[in-house]
Amino acid sequence: MAKIIVAGGTGLLGTALVGALQDDRHMVVVLTRRPTRDNEVRWSPQYAEGLWTSALDNAHAVINLAGASIAGGRWTTARKAAIRDSRIQATGALVKAIAASGQPPPIFISSSAVGYYGSRGDEPVTETTAPGSDFLAHVCRDWEAAASQLSPAARVVLLRSGVVLARHGGALPQMALPFKLFAGGPAGSGRQFMSWIHLHDWVATVKWALASQDIAGPLNVTAPEPVTNEDFSRSLGRVLGRPAWLKAPSFALRLMLGEMADALILGGQRVLPAVAQQHGFAFQYPTLESALRQIYP
Repeated sequence: MAKIIVAGGTGLLGTALVGALQDDRHMVVVLTRRPTRDNEVRWSPQYAEGLWTSALDNAHAVINLAGASIAGGRWTTARKAAIRDSRIQATGALVKAIAASGQPPPIFISSSAVGYYGSRGDEPVTETTAPGSDFLAHVCRDWEAAASQLSPAARVVLLRSGVVLARHGGALPQMALPFKLFAGGPAGSGRQFMSWIHLHDWVATVKWALASQDIAGPLNVTAPEPVTNEDFSRSLGRVLGRPAWLKAPSFALRLMLGEMADALILGGQRVLPAVAQQHGFAFQYPTLESALRQIYP
């Protein structure tokens, strides 16, 4: 049994991961701004000082999932600042607290996203691909740089996650709603790639990275078969028993969402989990059809 700290562990990903780690009999301490359970500790992500820092002593690992939702509202100047600052400040606070700890944890696993690569068309993307140049790419690059300050004193793993598919949280319920209303279909041209992963495989990948001493640096946390938006729409419609023919025009999405439309919907990345595959990680849901049919049986 190991002591593991999870920062930002009350959202979809954190809740699933914390439950899985507890099932493995780890002692999990969750850092959150609003603690409600015995294993939760109040923290202030903006500051590297406070009572929460003592929770890091003797920990085996810190897993950082903190950050404001990128889809929580139209990207105004203030919203973009919140997206960036919530990630950089929280990561910086954890890094400083770990470095100052008398018995610092040897493993730091920190969130990032496939947005690191920017919009890449149909180009296959691996962990060695250069970063993009849009807003999310700059956020992810700075986010990862903040986490990497702990290397080589700690083994740092950077989770470049794709869209995590789950029935009761994340993006999928919002994506499925138009289909359930018989109004689903591709967005824009439909040719943009979507890099996705089932929630079960996301949790399994993080646990695998935690246990694998030779895994460090960037790690694409995506399924091995990314799909185009059109293929995703067809698969989702087929699984739900709904048509998938009503397209959402690019101009309408840009009118509604502004800059966020291109970054999250109309652009895309064909991301491959090269490191995970090279090191033998086995996906339970490697294809989109298998993932969706498990979620919507």
